[in-house]
Amino acid sequence: MILFLSSINFQIIESVPQEGIKRMKKHTRKFKSAMMALVSLILIPICANTGNANSATAAKEPYKVKSVQHGKASWYSIKTNYGTKTASGQVLCNNAPTAAHKTLPMGTKVRVINVANKKSEVVTINDRGPFIKGRIIDVTIGTAEKLGFVKNGVVAVKVEVLTKADADGE
Repeated sequence: MILFLSSINFQIIESVPQEGIKRMKKHTRKFKSAMMALVSLILIPICANTGNANSATAAKEPYKVKSVQHGKASWYSIKTNYGTKTASGQVLCNNAPTAAHKTLPMGTKVRVINVANKKSEVVTINDRGPFIKGRIIDVTIGTAEKLGFVKNGVVAVKVEVLTKADADGE
């Protein structure tokens, strides 16, 4: 959209006197800035709604532990992921309670427990990884902050695969 507008401005600029060109460039920059602000306003709610599970949600919705995995967790972000797309097609948001796992189905809720400090967070699997030997889950940097291991980068965790307690008729 912006490229199209730029080409229109270029055609108009050819037929405008020199003093008008500076004025048009100034207005074009303002227009592009306004468009970027509008796009940001649209993307922020999308990012905020990515993944809808966290420790507060876990208290409201009772879960049953389906299985348990032990291993190491690391964190990732938009910068380390080289973009904002996840394997599920959702937008990656650094603060969303989401994670990457090699084999669990997309949308699976898991509780990640930091073995060192016992902090835990419920996250939704929406990406694939980690692809480093010995690691079983990658969480977003926001989740890593809540679990207390951003500085360390890698930490021993217990991952509880969750299912809704009433899903089995309980």
